[in-house]
Amino acid sequence: MKALGIGLIGTGYMGKCHALAWNNVSAVFGDVERPRLVHLAEANAALAASRAREFGFARSTADWRDLLADPEVDVISVTTPNQFHAEMAIAALEAGKHVWCEKPMAPALADAERMLAAQRSSGRVAVMGYNYIQNPVMRHIRSLIDEGAIGTVNHVRVEMDEDFMADPEAPFYWKSEAASGYGALDDFAVHPLSLLWSLFGHVEAVIASLAKPYADRPLKEGGRRAVENHDIASVLMRLPGGISGVLMANRSAWGRKGRIALQVYGSKGSILFDQERMNEFQLYTVDGRASEQGFSTILTAPHHKPYDRFIPAPGHGLGFNDLKVIECRELIAAISGMASHSIDFNHGLRIEKSVHAMAQSFREGRWVEIAAA
Repeated sequence: MKALGIGLIGTGYMGKCHALAWNNVSAVFGDVERPRLVHLAEANAALAASRAREFGFARSTADWRDLLADPEVDVISVTTPNQFHAEMAIAALEAGKHVWCEKPMAPALADAERMLAAQRSSGRVAVMGYNYIQNPVMRHIRSLIDEGAIGTVNHVRVEMDEDFMADPEAPFYWKSEAASGYGALDDFAVHPLSLLWSLFGHVEAVIASLAKPYADRPLKEGGRRAVENHDIASVLMRLPGGISGVLMANRSAWGRKGRIALQVYGSKGSILFDQERMNEFQLYTVDGRASEQGFSTILTAPHHKPYDRFIPAPGHGLGFNDLKVIECRELIAAISGMASHSIDFNHGLRIEKSVHAMAQSFREGRWVEIAAA
């Protein structure tokens, strides 16, 4: 396949992650042509030009629509705030571009459904930015579950906690607006849901409770503004095969920086993982004598594919941006017509439906079933 021409919309936290992935994917994997970094869009021309120089893009613009008309752009990365995802992704697909869109799809379910419809009509590839599923540890955990290493799974707990909104006097910004979504659910809990999908399939039913630790936040220009969504979510779930599940998410958890804690319990053992220690997991099995049974800590190594593409030595560890490089490689595989371990818009919509079912459950105080696609 010829080298893909890349367009990037947005150059903040995730925009830079995408740029690093596009820059590094060929060097890391060696089996794809080096992408051509063609066109970058930002909110103003000066910032766009500066970021294009830093990231290695040939051209820059203050109007993201310029990327749609650029014949050299084959794929567009959408890394803007949540409320802009639908418009940009749909326009890119209608222009014949492949799309790599950061999570979540969109705050409104109807917009997420329009995104999937646009992808199906276009015939182009469109995937979501769920890089945690690309961790070699997660792939190995999936293989252990499939092999029956811990027997029949009966219960799963997953938690996601960070403290970037823990300070009650931190200024109000867009993540506390209703326009950005429900808060902890779609900004945050979608990541644990992506892990559950990669291990067990989509959630089948939920009952949820949401909480708002701070009623308002200060404005930079003075005064205060009411917080419009919820920073804490607690959810009971039913997973495929009758597995019981618990999901908890908190954007205001002091001391937590990037925690996604997964606990999987089966009839013959357990598996524990924490994203803050992303290069290891713990395994307990009932094999052997009871006097020596206990959790074993397994460090990532070259035999946990594709760790070997980055580092030839065990125990040295990967990082967040490395997972984005793996995700980029999976996108290229999908565009090439190969099997891909990506969350496409079809599965992305199922995650969105789970989030909206949780919000509905909170409003109505009852279990909500989640329909299949």
